[in-house]
Amino acid sequence: MVVVEQKPARLAVGVVGAGRVGPALAAALKRAGHRPVAASAVSDASRRRAEALLPGVPLREPAAVLAEADLVLLTVPDDALPALVTGLAGTGAVRPGQLVVHTSGRYGTSVLEPALRAGALPLALHPAMTFTGTPVDVQRLVGCSFGVTAPGELRMAAEALVIEMGGEPEWIEEAARPLYHAGLAIGANHLVTLVAQARDLLKEAGVAEPGRMLGPLLGAALDNALRSGDAALTGPVARGDAGTVAAHLRELRVHAPEAVPSYVAMARATADRALANGMLKAEYAEALLGALADGGTTL
Repeated sequence: MVVVEQKPARLAVGVVGAGRVGPALAAALKRAGHRPVAASAVSDASRRRAEALLPGVPLREPAAVLAEADLVLLTVPDDALPALVTGLAGTGAVRPGQLVVHTSGRYGTSVLEPALRAGALPLALHPAMTFTGTPVDVQRLVGCSFGVTAPGELRMAAEALVIEMGGEPEWIEEAARPLYHAGLAIGANHLVTLVAQARDLLKEAGVAEPGRMLGPLLGAALDNALRSGDAALTGPVARGDAGTVAAHLRELRVHAPEAVPSYVAMARATADRALANGMLKAEYAEALLGALADGGTTL
């Protein structure tokens, strides 16, 4: 039986998939005293990232990375992870006692079952952070929450690795991983789309520097939302200003028809939340929902 101490020993670290995440985590582990020994990279961009964040670390085929590493970071896209794990375990690349870590938000440790059968120690450590693929990512890990899933006997080791990278471990049950990841995707990925749409509309309206205008507004809105939840809702939907919403939609149909579906969907979701918490009065909601239903062709 393998005994895992609460504080991991100094480990030889390998990275399979030098995308934006893997090199940053390996660099953070290096800062904590661990030793990156090999990485795999396919594209020119991934090779450049590996060279920038892990200078001097040789690039190898995935099986060769596992041969040199005590701790392996599998940092590939979610859809590629199951086949990668199955393939590595099937070729005998996985060693008994080897820590095999993936960084997918979607999966817990069940996706690592083939590696577990080969004797590996499976960990799911997902940083709740957006990555740029540059050295700034290592600094962003400080204070970053990680969604941690691991077998009970490995929980302390998993949390210790997160702390060594500068992060804050947050335990996520295996069955809750997809829901956990959906929450993060809505908050981060969809936010980028919304901000990009807002920038485009302001530019179309003649604003010279949309980013400068949006920065303080969006910063305040985010801070208020994190502090107060639905109580932070403002604007025409929360107030029930159906005429304003209809005017928005008329302009969008002319200048940015591709933005109409997302505007309507988010406005309906906002109206539902505003109704539920009593901000939107029922007597105003009917006209508002009517404006959303007809896409701003009336009022």
